[in-house]
Amino acid sequence: MQPAEYSTAVPAFEDVISLAREDMGKVDALIRVSLQSDVMLVSQVSEYIVTSGGKRLRPLIVLLAARALGYRGDQQVRAAAVVEFIHTATLLHDDVVDSSGRRRGKDTANTVFGNQASVLVGDFLYSRAFQMMVEMGRMRVMQILADATNTIASGEVMQLMNVHDPDVTEAAYRQVIYRKTARLFEAGAQIAAVLAERDPSDEAAMICYGQNLGTAFQLVDDALDYDASPEELGKNLGDDLAEGKPTLPLIYAMENGSPAERKMLRHAILEGGVDKLDEIQAVVESTGALQYTAARAQEAADMAISALTGIPNSDYKQALIAVAEFAVRRRS
Repeated sequence: MQPAEYSTAVPAFEDVISLAREDMGKVDALIRVSLQSDVMLVSQVSEYIVTSGGKRLRPLIVLLAARALGYRGDQQVRAAAVVEFIHTATLLHDDVVDSSGRRRGKDTANTVFGNQASVLVGDFLYSRAFQMMVEMGRMRVMQILADATNTIASGEVMQLMNVHDPDVTEAAYRQVIYRKTARLFEAGAQIAAVLAERDPSDEAAMICYGQNLGTAFQLVDDALDYDASPEELGKNLGDDLAEGKPTLPLIYAMENGSPAERKMLRHAILEGGVDKLDEIQAVVESTGALQYTAARAQEAADMAISALTGIPNSDYKQALIAVAEFAVRRRS
């Protein structure tokens, strides 16, 4: 029997989507079925947020990693839907906590339906996710996702504690983005290895891949808040600044700006608001903060790709590499 043919060229992101289209279609169908509720408002809010766009990177990673590791069952579809539900629930809660008005180029659910509905429907999605985990009948999968969900919640609290604190360090910031973002990427990739019943070394490789991919993704996201147009970003430019969040571009600029610039940035973090956004963007640019953040994102993406070295070559492995490369070159 001849080995399967595959391309060693890294595919474009559009080709990655095409490769996963069949599995992703099954995920979308399962999501729609699982959103059904006899409470109309639950269905309305859930449908609004889940269908409001986005790249679906987290479920995509579950699907691609499972195939890359040789899994031939169908539980990766349910696992991917669960990961998307957990992520969506965090978005609903985040937008309420942050008083966000725009996401992915649309009004946020809390803007359309109100804060109370968003919080409660977020709870519905969390509980639905755990129902679906039970249906999978894999205690290890449930443990990984339960731990990840708890870590995400603690990350949200840590971020809340850091708001309006100009003395947040890069190390403290990295703890937040690991818990709040990278942990769910990590869990999705790890679940793929568990479903495929791979050995501990392959599971560790997927954990490393997911964690570093999620880190790269969040670093780029934070840089775009100072370096993209509202149309590219899909939300208001400077939202992090308006909320008093000290993300890496601001932390680096604080450390490397002049005394006058540090004073201005410190005041901006303490008070929030975007009244001096143009000046702050200029400082972020002149101090090299965007380049520094981009370099750290590239380092994380490179580590994610290196983690795949021992995984057998296939189109799905190349797709995982492409996702890591896409994470650092995206503009939205």
